Amino acid sequence: MTKIALIILALLMAAGQAAVRLAPSDIARWHTDPARGVTGTNSDVAKAYFPMGSIEALAAFDRVAMAEPRTTRLAGSPEEGRITYVSRSRAWGFPDYTTVGTVPDGEGVWLSIYARARFGRDDFGVNAARVERWLSAIPGYDPGPRPVS
Repeated sequence: MTKIALIILALLMAAGQAAVRLAPSDIARWHTDPARGVTGTNSDVAKAYFPMGSIEALAAFDRVAMAEPRTTRLAGSPEEGRITYVSRSRAWGFPDYTTVGTVPDGEGVWLSIYARARFGRDDFGVNAARVERWLSAIPGYDPGPRPVS
C-alpha cells in the first residue's frame, strides 16, 4: 500500500510540475506598464536612474537579463520602450515575470521595473534580489539617490 501511495504522489507531483512548466504566458496580462505595478508579497517595484537615453538603458538592462540562466524575453524590445522577461526557478520551473520600461528625466531616464511571481503568495525575496542583481550589473548604476540636475 505504501508503494502505491508513493507512486500516486510521484505522479501528482509530475503532473503539477508539468502544469507549471507548460502553462501559457498571456502577453496581454504580463506585458503591462511597469509604473502601474503594485508591491505585494509576490511582487516588487523598483526604480533606478541612469544618465543615458531610453534605448541605451533598456539595451543595457536587456543584455544583463538575457545573460541570466532560465530567463527568456516574453515581449518587447529596447526600441519599443518596454520589455517583459520570464525567469524560471531551477527545480520546478515556476515563472516569474519582470517588466521594465523607461521614464525620461533630464539628461537621463528612470528604469521602472515591476517583478512578480505568477504562482504562490510569497516569492521569498527572489524577485527583489534578481532585480537588484540585474541593476548592479549595468554600468553607471548607483543605488543611492538620483543626482540633482
